[in-house]
Amino acid sequence: MKVSVGGPLKLVFRPWVEGLENVPAEGPAILASNHLSFSDSFFLPAVLDRKVTFIAKAEYFTTPGIKGRLTAAFFKGVGQLPVDRSGARGAGEAAIKSGIEVIERGELFGIYPEGTRSPDGRLYRGKPGGLARVALATGAPVIPVAMIDTEKIQPPGKVVPKLMRPGIRIGKPLDFSRYRGMEHDRFVLRAVTDEVMYEIMKLSGQEYVDIYATAAKRQIAEAAKAEKEAAKAAKAALAQAEKEQAQKERERAQKAKEQALKEKEQRADQ
Repeated sequence: MKVSVGGPLKLVFRPWVEGLENVPAEGPAILASNHLSFSDSFFLPAVLDRKVTFIAKAEYFTTPGIKGRLTAAFFKGVGQLPVDRSGARGAGEAAIKSGIEVIERGELFGIYPEGTRSPDGRLYRGKPGGLARVALATGAPVIPVAMIDTEKIQPPGKVVPKLMRPGIRIGKPLDFSRYRGMEHDRFVLRAVTDEVMYEIMKLSGQEYVDIYATAAKRQIAEAAKAEKEAAKAAKAALAQAEKEQAQKERERAQKAKEQALKEKEQRADQ
């Protein structure tokens, strides 16, 4: 990945990096990043000397067809771990187990606490599951990471990226060893997650929204649907009004025609 993809990425996009010294040269650590674009999982590993293992949705590994097989081969080749998201609890447990295994091998584990890409470039509430539980179960340090402007390079739904320079800010490691063994305490999980999200917010400069990104996406989709239905209703109402207006015009024309015929008959009688 670093040779075939990472090299060209750095050459073409020239990403700038701050805080690279905060990533340990060896030993386990958790990289907790904001998530703006699909390309985040490529830019971050590309600027590091060490391998970073992210979890990826299972669909990337199971999509049929030539494109699906190529996608699966690529993600397997770069060491990504498939997680089935069909069941929320099952997906969370699989992510936690995968993360712990990566950390126990002494490697870097990458995770997006928001759980999905930001729909509008703002920073959303972190989910108190995978990140905090892996950190507390293993004692590994959490390194906050901020991706800058990657959403402008490849917005959701866009295939061809825009040539511009993204940035990556890497913060100082956060130590949560004081909470070791408390990975099942939901209040502790929430506190750990919020502390990480606060550090990411400071690094990224993003506006923080205290709701989950999945809920925001649902609200945006519902608003778009409502707007579409309103536009459809307005179009139908306009069409009906034009139809009624046309009918009135025909009726007036018919009356005028009948009046003209009546006057003609009267003149003929005279």
